[in-house]
Amino acid sequence: MVAEIPGLQSRRIDTEDGRLHAYRLGETGAPVLLLSGAGIDNALLSWRHLIPVLGESHRAIALDWPKQGRSRPWNGVADHPRMLRCVTETLDAFEIDRAHLVGLSQGGALALATAIEHPDRVDRVVALAPGGIISFPPIVHQLLWLTARSRLLNETLPRRMFRTREQITRFLRASLFAAPVDDFEDVVDEIMEEARHGVGASDWQKHSIGPWRMKVDLRPRLHEITAPTLFIQGDRDKGVRPKHTIRAAGLVPGARLEMLEGHGHWTNRQSPELVNRMIVDFLAEGAESTEPGRPA
Repeated sequence: MVAEIPGLQSRRIDTEDGRLHAYRLGETGAPVLLLSGAGIDNALLSWRHLIPVLGESHRAIALDWPKQGRSRPWNGVADHPRMLRCVTETLDAFEIDRAHLVGLSQGGALALATAIEHPDRVDRVVALAPGGIISFPPIVHQLLWLTARSRLLNETLPRRMFRTREQITRFLRASLFAAPVDDFEDVVDEIMEEARHGVGASDWQKHSIGPWRMKVDLRPRLHEITAPTLFIQGDRDKGVRPKHTIRAAGLVPGARLEMLEGHGHWTNRQSPELVNRMIVDFLAEGAESTEPGRPA
């Protein structure tokens, strides 16, 4: 059974498009907004191990993206512009002027994008295997675009692939983890629960790709990021290849890159203690500056 996090608070944020939900832990220190990945993910799936650690010295807030976790029901499309608004709406709901952003995959893309579009609201960024930094060869691109528009390929077939515990286990070992995981069975339990609400690509994923090029490509604007930024990448990641993150890190002024040997895409669930320490240490480097969340 998946253990509960002591003291974890739940907050509903009503928006014009539906309900956003966020978890909160910690009453003092700088605010940190945690942004999870796409598909069958949610705030607790990605950040279960980081929230209690951050809550000791920060105000940790973990957002369920639209149509994930408890951010249901949701009306309309949660594409890139709408997801950016989800970030600022969450900060506004908690009366936070500026925060650290920590994001995985899709969440990493939105953390970087927020640092570009709203630099005054971001203190430090941690991007774990971020999306929004990848392009594909022409034929592969067109196939992915067609897949994104086919309900059979991005909803029906994935739903059939995640019906049993054995299927989810095979997916995790083949696609997200590159080594044994201590709480692997808990991860499977959590994914099975999330999968009950539907399986498939997120709106952000489906709407980020156009017929000829990526609609969401942050690379031309990464040089605009002024917030101190840490990239964390698994060297055996099959979803976001290391070469993409290496190039992206080189485009962000002063960015740091941590390449984790023997790790897949979900580094924070494969080795939570290691990744948690990297994140906490990086955020602590800015502790002597003006506290995020309050005007300078």
